[in-house]
Amino acid sequence: MTSFFELTPSLELENLEVVYHHVATAIQGVSLRVMPGSIVTLLGTNGAGKTTTLRAISGFLGADNAQIVGGRVLFLGQPVTGRRPHELVRRGLVLVPERDKVFETLTVQENLRALVPGWRAWRGADRPRIRLDQVFEYFPLLADRRRQLAGYLSGGERQMLALATALLCRPAVLLVDELSLGLAPAVIERLMILVARLRDELGLAVLLVEQNAGAALAVADYGYVMEHGRIVYDGPRDRLLAHADVREFYLGVGHRAGRKSYTDVKQYRRRRRWF
Repeated sequence: MTSFFELTPSLELENLEVVYHHVATAIQGVSLRVMPGSIVTLLGTNGAGKTTTLRAISGFLGADNAQIVGGRVLFLGQPVTGRRPHELVRRGLVLVPERDKVFETLTVQENLRALVPGWRAWRGADRPRIRLDQVFEYFPLLADRRRQLAGYLSGGERQMLALATALLCRPAVLLVDELSLGLAPAVIERLMILVARLRDELGLAVLLVEQNAGAALAVADYGYVMEHGRIVYDGPRDRLLAHADVREFYLGVGHRAGRKSYTDVKQYRRRRRWF
């Protein structure tokens, strides 16, 4: 019987390096793995390099005048470094971006039906086809609002529509950027539970980029902490939850909790000890 650790990763980065405008290094030496059927979270503050990492994986760096200058991306064991976005989507590597997720002037149903031509093009793929009625089973709120313009959806509903659209692309690996951004805690919890359900029922592997460490670690199997373009710590969920610096700087609990003065709450006043 094959053990979990003998499986080929669904997604793997090996010493990835990205440079903006040919001079500014955004991420350096980033290595991570997403195993089949797992949720892996990439944690970090704004500007840590998380979104750049997702863009490097998904082929969207060119629009930002950035390029991969070192390392490689492996998808299902095959090198895909620098492939264009549409090629990666056809293979099953699908991004849910941080912003501009939906076509605001189209209805919910029109947003989803825009993927129908893609279904026909991908008939030969070995991934199961997901029907529109199945999508509505996962997202009943969208079924209720199928004739509503996407521009009038709430923030949480837009996130659901973005996830639903990604499902219709028949992903093997789902890349999700800041799912919790700007949402109420109850909505975030509902969305995270939904992501875990998609992992369990559809067998997806998920790379979840988040600033909200508490929400991400509630569903993740494994996590990486990124700072200044580098991975500084990683481990199973319980290992991250037990680490003093993760608890203090990312979960807001620790020896400084409860203090109210500016000097006491200033971020990163104490140097973190990752190793």
